Amino acid sequence: METTFNLALFAQLNAAPDSDPRLLLLAEIFAVYLIWLVPALLVIGWLRGSERLKRPLLEAFVATLLALAASWLIGHLWPSPRPFMIPIGQTFLEHEPTPAFPSNHATIMLTMAFSLLLHAGTRRIGRYLLLLAIPVAWARIFLGVHFPQDMFGALLLAAGLATLVGASRAWLILPFYYHVAMRLYLLLFAPLIRRGWVER
Repeated sequence: METTFNLALFAQLNAAPDSDPRLLLLAEIFAVYLIWLVPALLVIGWLRGSERLKRPLLEAFVATLLALAASWLIGHLWPSPRPFMIPIGQTFLEHEPTPAFPSNHATIMLTMAFSLLLHAGTRRIGRYLLLLAIPVAWARIFLGVHFPQDMFGALLLAAGLATLVGASRAWLILPFYYHVAMRLYLLLFAPLIRRGWVER
């Protein structure tokens, strides 16, 4: 059930029928393409980063996978409709009628951001991701594929999973996952490492 506050906030943020096409295009870039910065960060960080960067990135990756699994479970057990499924407001972005709560886009960016904020060496990257999550959240509401509550749900889920994984890194991340990830990395990228094209 959508709350009155959620619907009122959606009405304020959702695009009008006569919205400027340039603003709609900008919103689509934010809503669809900014998320690709996350896999780009993971790939570049592992290929070119030192161990000081690889460990926090692996922790953030694990936290994000767990957050997405939790998001899927929530959506499966308590499916929440998207605005166009009710229908309400204006929709300017095609999307499958999948459960909306919590937003997966926001969950990915926020979990990565919160997890990286827990490490002094990656705190600046975490801040940038946190700032970039704001236009992503706005754009997906503006274009009519999410309600504000979907973003608030992602915020709480991301903060909780990032904190949980961060608190258990001593026995969850370092002893097993990091060892396995490094073995695979060294095996797969051995020729590139020997040539100095990527970091060991």
